[in-house]
Amino acid sequence: MSIRGVLLDLSGVLYVGTAPLPGAAEALARLQASGLPIRYITNTTRSPRAAIHRQLTDMGFAIAEDHVFTAPRAVRAHIEREHLRPWLLIHPNLKPEFADLATDDPNAVVLGDAGDAFDYHHLNHAFRLLMNGAPLIAMGNNRFFMEDDGLSLDIGPFLAALEYAAGVEGLVLGKPSAAFFQAAVADMGCETREVVMIGDDALADVEGALKAGLQGWLVRTGKYRPGDEARIGVAGAQVVADFRSAVRALLRT
Repeated sequence: MSIRGVLLDLSGVLYVGTAPLPGAAEALARLQASGLPIRYITNTTRSPRAAIHRQLTDMGFAIAEDHVFTAPRAVRAHIEREHLRPWLLIHPNLKPEFADLATDDPNAVVLGDAGDAFDYHHLNHAFRLLMNGAPLIAMGNNRFFMEDDGLSLDIGPFLAALEYAAGVEGLVLGKPSAAFFQAAVADMGCETREVVMIGDDALADVEGALKAGLQGWLVRTGKYRPGDEARIGVAGAQVVADFRSAVRALLRT
């Protein structure tokens, strides 16, 4: 099937931690020069979109900020549509993304990658709000991610703990939400089946994209571990060594 648009994960595909992956900037420049529309879709929730864009620029990636689709932006849009007052269990660096929202007398729990704030006090407060009827909204359900010094827990384990304790099901508005993928696809003006998602997370990136009707390619970089491809429960996934290999395959060079 032909490919007319590309969705790229960021961490683990273009960079790890604070360092670009070898050849990734050059490969992205080649892909951009091909004319294929590209959108950058990330569950990173430790920084607002503007800070993510600055980081990408500093690492040598030439990317338009409005082409970056982040889970926090999707969550904020939902909060505004539903007129919610969120209690935010998020990383301190992400607070500017929600600074002007009403948060007094909260009636919803918003979960991001809170880092060190994932302690008993904060999790128990979230639990009590959920037990009183507040909905649980999450910026993803990834299990872990790769940092400079190794793998780290992501949102998923804490989301699962709160769901289990309160007997609720969270609304996930980052990957692997089909609506999240499709919003980026629509922004490119493409048909869903014509777009490939390239990521290092077998479930959130690749399986999620396939379930949403996209094509899915898994790179063996970032959080990838041998055998991850076997965990994808939907047919059609492709596996490539890294982003450079993916670009070569896309451009058939």
